[in-house]
Amino acid sequence: MTSTRQDGDTWDLASSVGATATAAAAARAIATREDRSLIDDPFAEPLVRAVGIDLLTRLASGELPPGDLVGQVAIDGAKVRTRFYDDFFLEATKAGITQVVILASGLDSRAYRLAWPAGTVVYELDRPPVVEFKTRTLAGLGAVPTADRRVAAVDLREDWPAALHTAGFDPARPTAWSAEGLLGYLPPEAQDRLLDTVTELSAPGSRVATESRPNPKPGDEDKTKERLDRVSEQWRARGFDTDMAKLRYFGERNEAAPYLTGLGWVLKGATTRDLLAAHGLAPLEEDDLRMGDLRYVSGVLGTATE
Repeated sequence: MTSTRQDGDTWDLASSVGATATAAAAARAIATREDRSLIDDPFAEPLVRAVGIDLLTRLASGELPPGDLVGQVAIDGAKVRTRFYDDFFLEATKAGITQVVILASGLDSRAYRLAWPAGTVVYELDRPPVVEFKTRTLAGLGAVPTADRRVAAVDLREDWPAALHTAGFDPARPTAWSAEGLLGYLPPEAQDRLLDTVTELSAPGSRVATESRPNPKPGDEDKTKERLDRVSEQWRARGFDTDMAKLRYFGERNEAAPYLTGLGWVLKGATTRDLLAAHGLAPLEEDDLRMGDLRYVSGVLGTATE
């Protein structure tokens, strides 16, 4: 059984919070089959298959229809989220940034699938078992990085800046940072510490992209937990024993966008509702997971955005 998150807990890609990266990759695999104009992640399905969670493998491969197990909201959410971060990185590198850091990279395959300009260095930071698994699996598939991919194999609760420096990171150069699908899995104080550290390591002109969730109104989080419990029950009935509600940190926290603004970042953003509409996807009919008001934000340190 999945236990409630606690300091010092551990996981791999088939358990606890690590399985959320595998579930996200399964959603990307489904989304890729539906609409390659928005998302084209050819590595999502084979990576999920290699992790070995039977339910997620069957969903990612198309053997099992997503149905209520992975609702259209989650699939469309994967489309707009992936496109947002793809566009962020491509715009940053087009503007001349050659140093990229993907925090908690999980099963992210951008170092292998995006058309990076020559000279781009992509640092992937995650726990050693995660980055080692992905490196080994993609090598076995014959995949070759499309950038100078470097790994910082470290837990974010440890001295990750030191690991990043060891891998060759240069804080004097502008950097494009992503914290995708990460902040809700950090305690509030750890979120602030992460954003503080990213800012400290960023030269002027650096860029950042992440999600900023409004603090809950009374009753919001109860609805979210009930929805996550229903999803977990459906997955458990299919042999995947997880408890999604226990993997997140709930409660009040600093909203990421105003916090980053206070650190000197100049941001722009759009809500999930905005992005769904912009890409011609169906609006949210129900929003128990509070996805609609989630803002995808990106910006530049110390420089006004366009």
